[in-house]
Amino acid sequence: QLQLVESGGALVQAGGSLRLSCAASGRSFSMSTMAWFRQAVGKEREFVAAFSWFGGITVYADSVKGRFTISRDNNKSTVYLQMNTLKPEDTAVYYCAADPNGTGEEYSYWGQGTQVTVSS
Repeated sequence: QLQLVESGGALVQAGGSLRLSCAASGRSFSMSTMAWFRQAVGKEREFVAAFSWFGGITVYADSVKGRFTISRDNNKSTVYLQMNTLKPEDTAVYYCAADPNGTGEEYSYWGQGTQVTVSS
């Protein structure tokens, strides 16, 4: 079992930065592939970034590549999403997710989400 709690969402102006955090509790964190997803009003949830449990492989959606950075601290059981050069289209609820199988193909644990609003 994993429990995920996101924090760090806020209202920020376009061009600004935010860092989201996702604190995990449970024994599977270090072997889980962790990811961030987001869902804007009226849109489907979309993948943002992932960090594999093995090999430190990171993957990003094209829309955030070069602006967002995902990282993890296994000692703190926390995954981060550093978001720079934010745009109004980044406005969404951001969710942390975990795949305890490590493959990044099935995220079975989800947090409650944190709101990010980017004003123009």
